[in-house]
Formats: sequence, structure tokens, C-alpha cells
Amino acid sequence: MSGPRQSTATITLGGGCFWCLDAMFRMLKGVTEVTSGYAGGQTIDPTYQQVSSGETGHAEVVQVTFDPAVLPLVDVLDFFFAMHDPTTKDRQGPDVGTQYRSIVLYDSPEQEREAKAAIQRAQANWDDPIVTQVRKLEAFYPAEDEHQDFQGKNPEHPYCRVVINPKLAKVRKEYGERVRQKRG
Repeated sequence: MSGPRQSTATITLGGGCFWCLDAMFRMLKGVTEVTSGYAGGQTIDPTYQQVSSGETGHAEVVQVTFDPAVLPLVDVLDFFFAMHDPTTKDRQGPDVGTQYRSIVLYDSPEQEREAKAAIQRAQANWDDPIVTQVRKLEAFYPAEDEHQDFQGKNPEHPYCRVVINPKLAKVRKEYGERVRQKRG
């Protein structure tokens, strides 16, 4: 008799503004929870203001909880590398600073192996070298409430309309059947 199946897994990813990653991952079937937050730095329990200063060492990240039976880790990582530019150091589009770096924070040897394998697969899609950091997750600090599901709560915000919505359209186009039906 085998033990109980692991029903969910969680991985922490940073690739620019967490508002974008949060909105994109929420679209995928198999994702059960997305929490925006901060990780990869030295400041304990930082605020958005502190992380935005670039002096905490933290990146804006999302913790993605998913059902591996529906959405395997390999697919989570391939989606991550397809939905941001992992070749730009400390920037994503209009967002510049170490807090916007591309980073995978793993919590198991399997996640570390899968992240490195995903970089190898993704490199074929980019002319420039991928600069994504792969590091062990030491601590994750959830962001303030107003940053959770920002796009869902603020669809008319200028950043959502100009930056996030085109990314969501790309997800719908490229991942069609793997995308949840629109909310509400």
C-alpha cells in the first residue's frame, strides 16, 4: 500500500513585478493559490517601500501553489520562463532594480534540478544568455494585502491596463485550453 498522494506543491518565483506574475499564474488550471511577497534578501519582514528601495536584497516574488497531477512542476517552470524575459539582469520591461530580477527559489533538491533543467530548455528560445538565479528559499514574506491579486482587484489601474493586460492576452493565446475561464 502506498502513502497518500501529495495534493499540492509550492514554488517561489520572481520575474519582474509580482503583480504580473500573480495575474498570469492565477489564470492556469491546476494553480490553487498565488501569494505575492518578498524573498531572496536579508531584511526580516520587509515592507513594499523597503523592497522598492532596492536595499533589502529581496526580489518581488510569487509563491505558486499548484496540483502536480493537473499542472506538473516542469510545466510551471516552462510557463514561468515563457512569460518573462529571463535574459535581462535586474529588470523586466519598465521595472528596473534588483527587486525585479529573475529568480527561482527552490525548497527541495527536485525543484533545484527541475529549475536548472528548465533554464536549459528555455535557453533555446532566447538569443542572450539566461541570467535567472537559482537559490534555496531561506524565507518568504507575504506582501501587504493590497498587493495580493492586484490585477483582479484593480483591473482599470494604468499599470494593469498597459503592462499586465497584454501579458494576460498572451497567456490566453498561447495556453488556451490550460487557462481557467474568466473570473466573475
